[in-house]
Amino acid sequence: MIKNTLLEAIDAGSKELQKFFNGTFTVQSKGSLNDLVTEADHASEKAIFKVIQDAHPDHFILSEETGEIKQVSNYKWIIDPIDGTINFANGIPLCCVSIGVEKDGAMIMGAVYNPFMNELFFAEKGKGATLNDQKISVSDEDNLLKSCLVTGFPYQYLDSPNGPLQIFEKLIRKAVPVRRLGSAALDLCWTAAGRFDGFYEHKLQAWDSAAGFLIVEEAGGKVTDLKGNVYNPYQPGIIATNGKIHAALQNLVNGGDL
Repeated sequence: MIKNTLLEAIDAGSKELQKFFNGTFTVQSKGSLNDLVTEADHASEKAIFKVIQDAHPDHFILSEETGEIKQVSNYKWIIDPIDGTINFANGIPLCCVSIGVEKDGAMIMGAVYNPFMNELFFAEKGKGATLNDQKISVSDEDNLLKSCLVTGFPYQYLDSPNGPLQIFEKLIRKAVPVRRLGSAALDLCWTAAGRFDGFYEHKLQAWDSAAGFLIVEEAGGKVTDLKGNVYNPYQPGIIATNGKIHAALQNLVNGGDL
């Protein structure tokens, strides 16, 4: 029942993305200059809410645009109606709908769908991860210097030791390829699928990573906070890797050298 609702909600939100993509829609700033929300974000969120609330009207919802819809429930749905809004607003098809489901405070299921590439990533706790119903697994690379990495930068730069620019500089000065897709949910899913060996970011919200981190873990990867602690999507920092380069990337993020 939960899985069916999740997949129906992902589909409903994605149809709104397809409807608006490369069309005319309103765009607003949420605070900082390039932290955007579009008419499509709201339409996707509304469509997702309808599916979930029709099936489970008593479930708690946390969504990027609306915030919390509080209910006394064992279940919480964590929703990003468009992850990669700037990409979407500029007609770049690297964006997706991301929904994670918690039960009793633990992530049990997650789905991420990029309708423009027709790629649906899905994971259920203890049952592995899939891309379009085909099992996926993380890469085998064990040398950070030979890894292909992905990251993102916050809209407001964190001026702190070992911040995003400092880590990025260390890596690129050693010719380590570091990509920036503009969607943390896709960064995580592509790490789960072995396209990237690792992903790190200093500041995310729960809706950015709730589904994706479970997909990485179920694909055989490792996910922690920046200090190596058990990952909690309600804190900002994340390192997600194939497991084999995790210690080296964590050391680098915390001030070490390559």
